[in-house]
Amino acid sequence: MSSIFAWCSRRAGGLAMFATLGLSYWVISSEVESTKHGYKYLSTDSLSAPHYNPQGAGIWVTIFSYYCLFIHVLVFMFPMRSCYAVWSITKSLRQAARSRALKDIKFGRGRRGSSTSLSSAETLTSSRDVSSSSSSEAGDLDLELSSDADIAPDRIIHAIIIPNYKEENDTLRETLEVLASHPQARNTYDVILGMEAREHGAELKAAMFINEFAKKFRSIDYTIHPSDIPGEVAGKGSNAAWAARKLSEKYSIGQRKDVIVTGIDADSHLSSNYFALVTTMHVAHPETANTTLYSAPIIFDRNAHNVPAIVRVADILWSAAGMSGLYKGSTIAPPTSVYSLPLELVDRVGGWDCDKEAIGEDLHMYLKCFFALNGNLTVRTVLSPVSQTNVTGGGRGKGIRGIIKDMQARYKQAQRHMWGALDTGYALRKVVETWRERKHTSRAFRPLHTTSTDGSDTYVPQSQVDAVDPEVAKESGIFSDVVTDTLGGMNYERTFYLFHRLFEAHFLPVQMTILIFASTLLLWITEGSDDLQNVMWIYPICNILRTAGFLEVAVYLGLYENFHKICLETREKEMSYAGLTKGMHFSSRDVKTNFIDYVMVPLVAPIFGSIPCAQAQICHFWTLDLVYTVSKKVTRKRGKSLSAESMV
Repeated sequence: MSSIFAWCSRRAGGLAMFATLGLSYWVISSEVESTKHGYKYLSTDSLSAPHYNPQGAGIWVTIFSYYCLFIHVLVFMFPMRSCYAVWSITKSLRQAARSRALKDIKFGRGRRGSSTSLSSAETLTSSRDVSSSSSSEAGDLDLELSSDADIAPDRIIHAIIIPNYKEENDTLRETLEVLASHPQARNTYDVILGMEAREHGAELKAAMFINEFAKKFRSIDYTIHPSDIPGEVAGKGSNAAWAARKLSEKYSIGQRKDVIVTGIDADSHLSSNYFALVTTMHVAHPETANTTLYSAPIIFDRNAHNVPAIVRVADILWSAAGMSGLYKGSTIAPPTSVYSLPLELVDRVGGWDCDKEAIGEDLHMYLKCFFALNGNLTVRTVLSPVSQTNVTGGGRGKGIRGIIKDMQARYKQAQRHMWGALDTGYALRKVVETWRERKHTSRAFRPLHTTSTDGSDTYVPQSQVDAVDPEVAKESGIFSDVVTDTLGGMNYERTFYLFHRLFEAHFLPVQMTILIFASTLLLWITEGSDDLQNVMWIYPICNILRTAGFLEVAVYLGLYENFHKICLETREKEMSYAGLTKGMHFSSRDVKTNFIDYVMVPLVAPIFGSIPCAQAQICHFWTLDLVYTVSKKVTRKRGKSLSAESMV
């Protein structure tokens, strides 16, 4: 039975898709048959007469209609939530920008020729209401800045993992230069380059960067992820898992509570404010410090002007999906690409998973932490958007063929995103497992590097720890590295909200497309027929909700204009202070020139949403494998890079 449940859970999206198709076919075909023969409702007074009561699809029409209404309500709610999220985040960023401007006037800008005056960890500190800089249970997104140093920022170490595979040297160098420009980098950043053994010359490449940036960070090192570990699949998750196990060895038991691990993409540009805010929130909330995951919004502000409008809008809507969970008061906030979590939490969950279901490592790691804590994972929003680049196939300036190449590159990324529908099945199995173990609220776990690679021995049975005499344990050192913690009971409310978000991400695109076509066809077939099930009132409401949903997307694009503007201005200032503007890409937006973006929305939804989602869910019936490919990224305009071999 468990194997059947596991098989079905991994194909939950596909099974739901075929169930909706089957329901639609049955309802439509039954109504066609009923209409074709002109059947009417018959009633007889004679008990001997045949009692024939053809009503089309009967109760199934009611089920279909109310399910259609349910899906349309979700379609209406999602863009509304995204609009609120981008509005509240933009408002907080604007307040933060004003605070920094006042600070610059008060203290001047001569402290360093870098971004210190923007948001140094030495000047951004916590008063006890610093929850205002986060989105958590407190739900307060206002940003507070203080110049009174009441914490020691150098106490917190940021271990930054940069998984990469066949990335261009300029892409990695630019990311490292941005990190090195942060005033706290020399004292608090431990950078780990996650290289792949599959990449020829990876070790020489890493050595080149270590030699170049050795004096700019607290430390910089690299790992070479083997390509032949049984059970692993190639991807960001398996690379991050290997790097995390290696960095875990660097820190003692006493240090681990002050180490925060951040995973970033090779092209992610983070402000110094990102790490300053994470430091502040970590110190300001000691009661939840080791059970908090930090998420940040992403923004495509480097090469948006160089990609087709349809690709640009696809990425804007992708960032909308990520931001939809970062609004004020949200307790469910899955990260997108970049996120941070304490090393103790990484220990607790056994690091990153490396199997076929972990292709979407950001959401998968979030789910793993969520269920390891019985749903009591704290999430906080880092009000420092992460700069990303739009996917490109190198089609700029090549006319229609170039646009097609860029669209193909974006479609491959969309398919990779939608392959993450496997995480719904993972969540279904984890919620069952958590329910079975709901009475076990005391857990003991070891540091990540002392456990096996599959994480099977992460948890130590509490009975084993209790059975050892304390004096014997102290003298022998047994269980000296074991941490014991008590969990709260299962949080069912958050679990409900989590599955709502998973349904939106992995089911809604396909379900919506099917039901739009099916309901339209049903209305056409039944036009003029009797409404025996009393459900035809639903479809005008669905039309209103669907239209309102499209209008809300247009409103989101309008709100995004302000969000993009303030993010771009902030990044330009920080890069200017750091002396990195030469050759750096900045994509500004103008409603007049980007009006075509609004027109592209109806095309983006099916091309980069419904179709790749359906393709992924169908493919899951015979394979869970996905060949992970690296997307082409825009790099800084500079001279031809020296090769790793020549540098070394």
